[in-house]
Order: sequence, then structure tokens, then C-alpha cells
Amino acid sequence: MTYARLIQNGSMFYAAYKDGSYYKIEGDLFDEHKVTDQKVEGDFKIAPPVTPSKIIALGVNYRNHAAELGEEIKVEPLLFMKPPTAVIAANEIIEIANPENRTDYEAELAVIIKKKCNRIKADEAESYILGYTCANDVTDRVLQKKDGQWIRAKGFDTYCPLGPHIVTNISPMGLRVQSILNGEVRQDSTTDKMINNVFDTVAFISNIMTLLPGDVIMTGTPEGIGPLSAGDEIEIRIQGVGSLVNRVVNREND
Repeated sequence: MTYARLIQNGSMFYAAYKDGSYYKIEGDLFDEHKVTDQKVEGDFKIAPPVTPSKIIALGVNYRNHAAELGEEIKVEPLLFMKPPTAVIAANEIIEIANPENRTDYEAELAVIIKKKCNRIKADEAESYILGYTCANDVTDRVLQKKDGQWIRAKGFDTYCPLGPHIVTNISPMGLRVQSILNGEVRQDSTTDKMINNVFDTVAFISNIMTLLPGDVIMTGTPEGIGPLSAGDEIEIRIQGVGSLVNRVVNREND
């Protein structure tokens, strides 16, 4: 199934997407629920698919991206975090905080956690995953290099576009991952080129910290990263998951 979180008349709710329309659900998307025949009519806005307690991300998790950066391949996942305040929805605006710095797009498959997840094994991971969505790990390369650790470079408001949908009941293996900048394909790879696959990653993280419903794991980006500029339109497209489109502006500073 395909789900979205919608805002209409000041109310936020989940709906299932089918045959080009949205239908409200009853119950809890993360637990027992059913799709109703109540079609969402009128004006509405697509919200970010979740409000996570935390966003855990992987660095250098594609072999060709490691080569692109001149990095050694690491056996264990290289983890960092992005704050929930960085999240924006599809069609919202990425605001570049430091236009003088190179600020890159990074196409990523994101995992949405379904239920409390603590100290599991890889062969258990699938049952803890609600589904998948598209993500863009926007990154200030100058600050990333300057700081050594990455929270500032990747943590600005608007630097974590997510959405528009959560897709359930698909395999995360072998999915095509692309970024498309102003209509031109810049990244084009598949998730089977990850160093650490989705299930191994979820298990690894769960043995460090407890994952909660709605938490997001961003699984790394393939080769082909590049800079964003004001006026750009960046699309993250993932096979079977969807298309996440955002425009780019420079942040207005006082």
C-alpha cells in the first residue's frame, strides 16, 4: 500500500493513495488500521510522512560513493544524525543557509520504523519496518570538512526533505535510486550496491539505540553528488517508492 500524511482544514491525518486519489484511514497507521471509502476531496497539502523522534543516517554506504570521495570502505555503518527540525515535505522549499558554501543534494532511500525496535537481529528487521520513502540528505560540504563531525553541515532547517509517500510491502533490495537536477539525471544507482543493506543497518542501529515508531533511517547516497543553487529544482526518484521534488532558494538572513 501507499500512504501519505495530509493536512486539510487544520487537521492532519493519514490516507491511502490508490487510483490517483486519497482515502482516509481509520485507526493507527503504525498499528491496526483500515482504509475507508471516504475520499479526500477539496484542497489539501501533503505533509512530511512522519514526525520522527530521531533521524539516523549512514555516511559512505555505497561503494562507488566511497570511491568518489576517496574514502575507505568501512565494515560497520558510519552513523550520524539529523534533527527532526530539518524535515520538510515534498514541494516545500530547501533554503540554503550558506550560499557561499557548496551545498549538495544526496538521493537516499529512507526507512520508516513501525514499532519499538531494540536489540534485534537482521532476520527480524523486516517486521519492524513500516515502509519506505524518498529522502534528500542536503549537506554543506564546507562545514562538513571544517567540523569533522557532520551535525552542523547536515542539520540546518529544510536540509531533510522526506516523502511524499510511505510505501509498504516492498523489498528494499535492488531499487533504482536517482537524483534529477533541473531535469538532468545526476545520480543513478541501485540499492544492491549498498555496503550495508537495509536489514543489517536496522539491526545494527537497534543494538545502539532504541528505535521508535516513526523514526527514520536514511541509508546513504550513491555516487553523483553535486551542488545546489538558488532557482534549482531537485527530484529524488526511487523505483517503487516515488518522486520527491523540492525547489531551492537562498535563506534570507537578518
